[in-house]
This record gives sequence, C-alpha cells and structure tokens, in this order.
Amino acid sequence: MKGLDNYLALYIISNVVAVLMLLAAWKTEKIARILFFLLFAWASYTNYNYAIHNPDAYLEYASLSFLNIYIRFIQGWFSQHIIAAVGFIATCQALIGISMLLKGWIFKTGCVGAIIFLLAIAPLGVGSGFPCTVITAVAIFIILKKSGENYIWAKTTMPKVFPQP
Repeated sequence: MKGLDNYLALYIISNVVAVLMLLAAWKTEKIARILFFLLFAWASYTNYNYAIHNPDAYLEYASLSFLNIYIRFIQGWFSQHIIAAVGFIATCQALIGISMLLKGWIFKTGCVGAIIFLLAIAPLGVGSGFPCTVITAVAIFIILKKSGENYIWAKTTMPKVFPQP
C-alpha cells in the first residue's frame, strides 16, 4: 500500500482503535456512541486547525490514494479550495459527533452521514487508515441498528425478571 512505510505506527494505531470501537459497538452501544462522539469531535477540531494553519498538508493525500479520480480531485479543484472544503468536512464531522449524543432522526442521520463519510474516504488508502474506515463504518451501522431511541445519558431500563401479577 502506498505510503505505508511513512505512516506505519499511525496505521496500526488507527486500525487497532477501529477494532476496539467495533467491539464496543457490539457489546455496549452507549460507550461506542461516546467514543464516536469523541472521535468525530477530535477529527473536526484537528481538520479545522490543519486547514487554517497548514492547508497544503492535505495535498499529500493524492499520493496515498489508490483511485485516480481521487488523485485528480485532490490535485485539481480541492487544491484550490482546501480551506473551504476541509472546513465543510470539519463542520460535518462536528455535527456527526453531536448526533451521537442525541436520539431519533438526528442520531440516525448522523449515523448515515458517518457511514457515507467513512466509506468515501476509504480510497485515500493509508491516508485514511484503510481498512479502519470500513471497520468503523460497520461499527456505526451496528449502533444504528441497536440504539437511537434514547439520549446517550438516558437510563437503560432493565427488563423485569418476574412479571407482576
């Protein structure tokens, strides 16, 4: 995979974290939702700051991608609009993060947005930590199917073992 030598430690860490998040989604979706809130909040903050202070760093993703359409996009339109594009992405990441704490259609919309985003950046290869983005998309799909009817802070009701007469 292109660029793996330069990013091996980050690549391993991102994929280990993705597997842990998948396990959290499978076992306890509330913890997974909190972890996804933290992940997307951190990604939003990081992307926004990089876009403002070091926008040309995003051009390196072209050399890491394994799809020509992504390479042409990054070297073309994106290279002329880095701050606006990454600012938009960072805003969407913040909204996805917030949605993980909420319920109903907002939570579900955030999950769908997260899945689309994670699958869309997968062709960035090592730059996106592939296959970590696919693994985390599966984790979000799991929590989407398991929860969403309650706020993250709502108490979980325990089923009654013995029915009341």
